Amino acid sequence: MAPSDASPDEGVVEDLPLIDEKAVEQLTEGLISHYLPDLQRSKSALQELTQNQVVLLETLEQEISKFKECNSIVDINALFSEAKHYHNKLVSIRNEMMMLHEKTSKLKKRALKLQQKRQKEELEREQQREKELEREKQLTAKPAKRT
Repeated sequence: MAPSDASPDEGVVEDLPLIDEKAVEQLTEGLISHYLPDLQRSKSALQELTQNQVVLLETLEQEISKFKECNSIVDINALFSEAKHYHNKLVSIRNEMMMLHEKTSKLKKRALKLQQKRQKEELEREQQREKELEREKQLTAKPAKRT
């Protein structure tokens, strides 16, 4: 048999000395007792860190919601300023309509006065014409009545 034909694991079991189970158990307990307090402290530190992260995440979410509220307040302020702008427009339109109403009322009164004046002048002209016709009738020669 050539040395290259042999398996690398062959003979390993035979090379290991017999291990005492009690010694293995004591070594294991010693190893655990040596590292366990550090591992438990690390575990509690990790738990505390996890709790702090949860608190931090909740606080961060609250801050995010506050920023969202601030943005909505900015939107509300924009809406209020837009509403004020349109309110001012409405007030100016109302004032303009009132001014136009006053002007139309004055024009209607003036038109009524002018109409009444024309009617009065027409009536006076008509009365003058009737007087002239009556005067002409009286001035026209009347044949004398024969008796």
